[in-house]
Amino acid sequence: MAASYISVPRDLTKVKSKVMFNMTKRQLICFSVAALFGVPTFFLIKRVASPTTAAMGMMVIMMPFFFLAMYEKNGQYLEVILGHLIEATFIRPKQRPYKTDNNYSALERYVNAQKEVDKIVQIAFEREKKNSRHAKASD
Repeated sequence: MAASYISVPRDLTKVKSKVMFNMTKRQLICFSVAALFGVPTFFLIKRVASPTTAAMGMMVIMMPFFFLAMYEKNGQYLEVILGHLIEATFIRPKQRPYKTDNNYSALERYVNAQKEVDKIVQIAFEREKKNSRHAKASD
């Protein structure tokens, strides 16, 4: 009797649960939407053109839905990848200035701010001292 082996993936996080017809819920929805748009397109184009042209038109209409259902790279689906691409190309600025924040410059900013605060406190202290002298002199 021949031994039968079943391949088990090493990373079980990539295993998707199948719903029906050995397809995931995402694939079922995308294929249904593709059929919903593609089949009527075929019959509409077939009225005015040859069946070959109608089949090509149907494939052009259905292909984006197939890509949405099937394409996945690094755990991200096609719409996520396209969203990142659009954001990087059109939304985000093209040139990003190089900024660093090392510990020395942070300490330097802290010391400068502390000196400024000390100066403000000293001025306020001297003003209070001056006002208290005038108040005692007027009594």
